[in-house]
Amino acid sequence: MIIDLPSTTTSALNKKLVEIREQGGQVALGRVLTLVIVADDDSHLEAAIEAANGASREHPSRVIVVAKGARTASPRIDGQIRVGGDAGASEVIVLRLYGPLASQGQSAVVPLLLPDAPIVCWWPGAGPKDPDKDPLGELAQRRITDSAAEKSPVKALTTRAKAYAAGDTDLAWTRLTHWRAQLVSALDLPPYEKITAATVTGEAESPSTELLAAWLAEYLKVPVKRVKSSGAAGIISVTLERRSGAVELHRPDGRVGTLTQPGQPTRRIALQRRSTQDCLVEELRRLDPDEVYEAALHGLGKITSGTNGKTGAPAKPDVTSPAAAGAAAAPASPDAAPAAASGKPAKAKAGANGKKSTS
Repeated sequence: MIIDLPSTTTSALNKKLVEIREQGGQVALGRVLTLVIVADDDSHLEAAIEAANGASREHPSRVIVVAKGARTASPRIDGQIRVGGDAGASEVIVLRLYGPLASQGQSAVVPLLLPDAPIVCWWPGAGPKDPDKDPLGELAQRRITDSAAEKSPVKALTTRAKAYAAGDTDLAWTRLTHWRAQLVSALDLPPYEKITAATVTGEAESPSTELLAAWLAEYLKVPVKRVKSSGAAGIISVTLERRSGAVELHRPDGRVGTLTQPGQPTRRIALQRRSTQDCLVEELRRLDPDEVYEAALHGLGKITSGTNGKTGAPAKPDVTSPAAAGAAAAPASPDAAPAAASGKPAKAKAGANGKKSTS
């Protein structure tokens, strides 16, 4: 059910929510958080709401959408309430703010927040340079941005690294979870040799590729080369150098990866690009600071760059580094990386050290 309230106030919206609960049994009980979505009122807005609705089936929440309309219009709030089948397992309040009110999102959101519930703020499009200092970001325990949605994704990633505050995260980082898990699993297999270097190849403007290379450089303390490839989207391959031969995970088509390493059979691995909904679900599972993401941001200055003209071709192993830590893989050897929950890359037993881009 969708109820439109044009030229309304937050007080009128609250009264309507109470009326809906009394008449139809829609309640706020069981809501685990308030998710605030901040975006322009454009064609991409519905996709963000749909992703939030899908995520609410695992994280029942109140979703407040701050949709910024024309700044030149007369000041007004057009409200909309969505419940039932149009809101997943949540209740959605859409606030379309026009004129001077477009910059007053915090004042419009505060009266609608659930009492005593955590607040998560998500910018599905272009976000602030410093989310922690943003008026809406100041309300939130977690602040989710997406560097891939920016005009200059890699530049935006670097800017946010300088302004990082505990609670910040980026969907460009969340898209790496499966890559990190597969690489850690590969290093849990013999031979347990030291990783000496790494190469990460991907689209030139892929922030996920940058973060994967930076994370490896930060934790493995080996030379990591970030190779930019033209014509392919997202991450293409990761190569880890060892004495007996390289470990390589290559995904040229964005769907299926091939893992090759000495002494082991070649394996095909599902590495489908993750949807925004999947990434949002993962991020809403935690409200504490992501220390591994913070460490990866520190590693951005430690990688070297290069180019690879061949579309989808694996990078040449000039410099390679160990694989990334996944959300699920745990090391088996004494010198292996910390548990997957930490997200840190594994070390070898021998003591080794959407314009949206996709991962």
